Amino acid sequence: MYRSPLREIRFVMHELLADGALVPGYADIEYSAELGDNIAEEAAKFAENVLEPLNRSGDEEGASWSPEGVRTPKGFKAAYAAYVEAGWAQLSVTTELGGQGMPQLVNTAVEEMMFASNMAFFLGTSLARGAVEAIAASGTAEQKAQVLPRLVSGEWMGTMNLTEPQAGSDLGLMRTHAAPHGDHYRLFGQKIFITYGDHDLTDNIIHLVLARIDGAPEGVKGISLFWVPKFLLNADGSNGARNDLRCISIEHKLGIHASPTCVMSFGEQEGAVGYLLGPPHAGLSFMFIMMNAARLSVGVQGLAQSERALQGALDWARNRLQGRVAGKPAPVAIIEHPDVKRMLLSMKARTEGMRALCYFAALELDKAHRSADEAQRKAALLRAELLIPIVKGWCTETGVEITSTGVQVHGGMGYVEETGAAQFLRDVRIASIYEGTTGIQANDLIGRKLARDRGAAMNALIQDLLAELNASRALMPGAKAARNAATEALTTLRDATEAVLRMHAEVPALAQAVSVPYLMLCGLVLAGALMARAATVAEAALVANADDAFYLAKLQTCRFYAEQVLPEVLGLARVVKGGAASVADTASELI
Repeated sequence: MYRSPLREIRFVMHELLADGALVPGYADIEYSAELGDNIAEEAAKFAENVLEPLNRSGDEEGASWSPEGVRTPKGFKAAYAAYVEAGWAQLSVTTELGGQGMPQLVNTAVEEMMFASNMAFFLGTSLARGAVEAIAASGTAEQKAQVLPRLVSGEWMGTMNLTEPQAGSDLGLMRTHAAPHGDHYRLFGQKIFITYGDHDLTDNIIHLVLARIDGAPEGVKGISLFWVPKFLLNADGSNGARNDLRCISIEHKLGIHASPTCVMSFGEQEGAVGYLLGPPHAGLSFMFIMMNAARLSVGVQGLAQSERALQGALDWARNRLQGRVAGKPAPVAIIEHPDVKRMLLSMKARTEGMRALCYFAALELDKAHRSADEAQRKAALLRAELLIPIVKGWCTETGVEITSTGVQVHGGMGYVEETGAAQFLRDVRIASIYEGTTGIQANDLIGRKLARDRGAAMNALIQDLLAELNASRALMPGAKAARNAATEALTTLRDATEAVLRMHAEVPALAQAVSVPYLMLCGLVLAGALMARAATVAEAALVANADDAFYLAKLQTCRFYAEQVLPEVLGLARVVKGGAASVADTASELI
């Protein structure tokens, strides 16, 4: 049974991220720490009472396909209606578009709990926010009036249609095309892996589709973006005739069984009616608005399933009696065994590190959008853009590791569906693949985010964190070990960054060969710096209350991260600095 980690969430939002207690620039909605806590508490209730009861049953039943359409598992439709009625769909949408305009920091906390309670359900709802942002950025006033109010309210849901059978990450290979037809276009083609491409939760679906206008240039420069409704709209805005598109099958997947992953066919007859968003051939830039919003959310999925696996493993370890431990009557709960304790601490420390990093990135986005000073907004945006591929790549890969460790803690019963441990591993496995694989995130990190300013944003982040660690030494000496480990790790990251930049400038293939180890190094180190900050905060709190179990546990977890997680940095740095040639020099036929 999932229990929302509200105490931990409050700690990160209001203590670890000091300015997260009152996110800058949200005076117009009268945002306060109290309001943020109230929203988190209500989200916890919804996650635990509405979504969690459907997680196991939804996984077992799965989504089902028929020629008439896709049906979601029992209870999903009622849960979605409750989700809309409670206003969750509007949470982070700007007030100008009819939303509540809450900070991204608050939305990230809500997303964590929603994804943890039922990842398959929440996948569909989270895509609608990205669709809103893309249409708001690219649509005409008339298009926005037609579509946005019902997407914002949750009356309709949105999708993102990129991938084709022959065009995965290489979108320049796509074949879906659009023929001009009066004031609209007719689309023809097939898209695969479309999350919630069809379902029974809403009476219309707005598909955002990438396609090439007939006669457009080849490659990515010829791609345009269209909005394509499942049902055409009448003059009064009501649903009209069914558009020429349909889901022809759904995938049978390793996990997220309740989330329909659809093969969509556009234009089997006269062509699916679609409307151009933005200028022709500029579709990819607008679709990336949706993708960037999704990438932070996918990183949160890694965090959420890790928290879920941790809770299940802890419950099991505290109640499973096996074996002997010196000084205790046999049999003991397996949590008393040193190696089980090590696994649990590893899960806990890495999960808390992920949470700190995800929320840190969310706060930088809030600063980028709302800080009063233009220079601060620009700096925050550069930092947020730098962090997003790290959050997406490191948190999802770490989520796979943590959920796998959760299976191990359960022993043989972890491999049996009865305990639920396997579902967390199955569900999270997709997160490191969709919205850009870890390799794609790593290439984005070094090829775009580092190269665009020769590492200036990364070095500024490292210097800020080093200065903070140095300044806190005199204040709270008890957290010295965590600070020292984080300082060493940040220095190592700075050296590795210089090596990557040098390789990228001289022989880009060398940098690409170690891009994933470098991304993983970034995640470990930046989370480690935030864990050192957490140790300092916890030590300060214990001065006032020496017996507070939360802060005592926080100090121990931060110590474990410093002693057993951060040493992994040394191995990754060695790979980054000296392991590229063994990849780049190997002919593909020798593999």
